[in-house]
Amino acid sequence: MNAYIARRLLALLPTMFFASLIVFASIRLIPGNVIDLMLSQNDVGADQLSRDQLVVALGLDKPMLTQYFDWASAILLNADFGNSLWQGTPVRDLLFERLPVTFELGFLALIVGLLVAIPIGVYSAIRQDTAGDYVTRSFSILMLAVPSFWLGTMAMVLPSIWWGWAPDVSYTPFSVDPVRNLKQMILPAIILGTSLSAVTMRMTRTMMLEVLRQDYIRTAWAKGLGEPLVVVRHALRNALIPVVTLIGLQAPLLIGGAIIMEQIFVIPGMGLLLLDAVNQRDYPIVTGVFLVVGIAVMLINLVVDLSYGLLDPKVRTN
Repeated sequence: MNAYIARRLLALLPTMFFASLIVFASIRLIPGNVIDLMLSQNDVGADQLSRDQLVVALGLDKPMLTQYFDWASAILLNADFGNSLWQGTPVRDLLFERLPVTFELGFLALIVGLLVAIPIGVYSAIRQDTAGDYVTRSFSILMLAVPSFWLGTMAMVLPSIWWGWAPDVSYTPFSVDPVRNLKQMILPAIILGTSLSAVTMRMTRTMMLEVLRQDYIRTAWAKGLGEPLVVVRHALRNALIPVVTLIGLQAPLLIGGAIIMEQIFVIPGMGLLLLDAVNQRDYPIVTGVFLVVGIAVMLINLVVDLSYGLLDPKVRTN
């Protein structure tokens, strides 16, 4: 198992290299230039420097490839993501401050999505073609059709119009006040988790229907085992492998959706940090955020692969 994990971690290195190279280059190809933005702000420091002097001061005078290798070597050797071009604040400090917020929202949304998708998917399968099945399938199609950002916007706007109530936008860290923190996080987590649960719900239903038709399930019924035992112990465990795979594939959507929810509900996570950095062409922050998100997605998929052996004894990693 340890050798398998080591091989998988080594296999992530080339993927991370090419992903970081693409992100590093693409942000610099976006129309607009950080130098032009700085000069247009009539900043005192920018006025005193000519354009060429400002380029040199920010380290943008070097070729892009040289900038990339300087940036990558600083991360590998010193875990140094560079400094913000506008604030001069270390990007590492900004990431450590914002990263737990985004991961908390994503984790809560994942829990909500699983609590919605798996029970409803199982119920829909064991009650196939009943009224409850049609209702749950219609609900999943509705969640597929309605985007989460629209639901989030409506959740912010409509209650304030109808009842004069709006979600709290004054963020409180979990370590300061867990109850108030969860009150602020639960609404965007429910919206995001419910939207992402639609695909998982349909996959759970499909796999449960396939497993319930297997011979060993009919044998379990014939032996007189109760429905909860047959469904949970024999059917659900074998049906979960494709579902777990789907959850791993949804990790980028989960993190991306969390970033959108942060912007709607004014949650100071990596979403707001990334949006401001893109608008200001703050290259170190943008590349740092995408690098951390890319690593998180790859690690999530590694955990998904390792979970196969727990769900199915036939799966072995030698």
